[in-house]
Amino acid sequence: MAKTSYSIKGVDFYINGQKTYTELSKSDPKVHGLLFNARFIQGVFEDKNPQNRGKYDRFGKIFSADDHTDALIQALPSWYKKGIRAITVGLQGGGPIYTYEDWSVIDSGCFSKDGKTIDPGYCERLTRIIKACDELGMLVIVSILYQAQAHLLEDGVALGEAVKTACTFLKGLPYSNIIIEVANEQDVGDFEKHPLISSGEGMGTLLRLAREWSGGRFAVGSSGGGGSWKPEIVSNSDVILVHGNGLRRREYYDFIRSIQAYAPDKPIVCNEDSQCFGQLSVSEVTHTSWGYYNNMTKQEPPADWSVTAGEDDFFARRLEQMIYGREEVENEFYLQGFEPDCHIDGRRYIKLASLYPEKINYVEFYENNRLLYTSFDEPFMLYALNTWEQRPYRVSKDAQSFTVVIYLHSGQVVERKVTFE
Repeated sequence: MAKTSYSIKGVDFYINGQKTYTELSKSDPKVHGLLFNARFIQGVFEDKNPQNRGKYDRFGKIFSADDHTDALIQALPSWYKKGIRAITVGLQGGGPIYTYEDWSVIDSGCFSKDGKTIDPGYCERLTRIIKACDELGMLVIVSILYQAQAHLLEDGVALGEAVKTACTFLKGLPYSNIIIEVANEQDVGDFEKHPLISSGEGMGTLLRLAREWSGGRFAVGSSGGGGSWKPEIVSNSDVILVHGNGLRRREYYDFIRSIQAYAPDKPIVCNEDSQCFGQLSVSEVTHTSWGYYNNMTKQEPPADWSVTAGEDDFFARRLEQMIYGREEVENEFYLQGFEPDCHIDGRRYIKLASLYPEKINYVEFYENNRLLYTSFDEPFMLYALNTWEQRPYRVSKDAQSFTVVIYLHSGQVVERKVTFE
C-alpha cells in the first residue's frame, strides 16, 4: 500500500495532509509548504547504443543500469534527512555527457519509434525509485521527454504518443507521489522542430491531455529553458516548473517575480538550476521551491548519488540552515576536483566550493605560481563557461602545486592548496 500522497493548496505543498517541513520540530515557517528538490535525471539511465558499450565503465566497475538505480535508491535517505522532498528522474535522461563531448548516447526511455510502447526495464527501474521515495515521504518529478532524444521518435505525433504511453503507465502504478513533467525544457534544441512541444499552445494542449491520460491523479507541468516561461503553459500547469540555468540571483529573482505576477496562486518549482545554491535566498524571499543540480557528480554516468564533499555537502548544510532558521556560524572552503576518481582521462573540473559563496569577492587559480584564471561568480569554477559547465584542466608535467586564493568581501584572504608528487 502506498504511504505517500500530496496535495497542493494555493502555492503550498502538503505531503500526507501536512504542509511540508511542519513535521520538523523548530523548522522555520518561511519554508513551510515548499518543495526543495534535487535533479537526479539519470536515475534510470541506460545507453542502448552498442558502439558505446564500455564507455561508462569507470572506477574499476562495469556499468550496470540496475546497479546505477540501486545506488540512487541507497542514497535517498541521506538526501531526505538534509531536507530534500522531491527528486527529478527522466525517462529519456538528460545531457549524459558534457565532458565526453559526445551525444551518440541512445537513452530514449526505450520508447518505440512511434511512441506507443516503452521498454519494461525502464519501467521497472522507475517503479523502484518511486516506491523508495514513497517509503521515505518524497515525491518524484517524472520527466518524460528530453530534446536530445527527440530524434529517436519518428515525428511530432510520436512524441505525443510517448507522453500518452508514459502517463498511462504512471496511472497504473499504485503510488501517488508523482508529479509529471511532460518535457524537460520544451523550447530548446530538437524540440524547436515540433510545435506540439515547443509552442505555448501545443504544450498547453499536451498538458491537458497528460492530465487526462494519467487519470487526473498527478499534478502536471513542463519546464522551459533557463529563464523561459510561456503563458499558455503556466495557465495549463498544476505546478509551474521552471529552470534557472545561467541566471544570477537578481535575474533569477526577476524571472520568478514575472511568473508570480501572471499566476500568483500557483506553486513554482525550479527543478533544475546549477550548483549556485545562493539562489536559496531568492527561494526564501519569493516563497518558491528550488532544485539543486550538479551536472558533474549527479548527471555524468556513472553518477555518484551520495552527498559528496564540497558543493553537495555545502548545499545540504545551507538547506538545513534555511529550514531551521539557523544563524551562519562558520565559513568553509573546499578545493574540488582533485579527488582520485574526479576526472575523465586526466581531465579535471576544478572548483572552489564554499558554504557561503555570497561572502566571496573573487577567486584566483594558480598552477605553481602561474595565474591560470580569475573567477568572479558563483559557482567559482576554473575556466567557467556558464553556471553549470566549464572547460577541463590537465595537470602540467612540471606542476608541483595548485593553489586557490580566495578574496572575501570582508578583506580577508584565504588560500587552499594541493601539492603534487
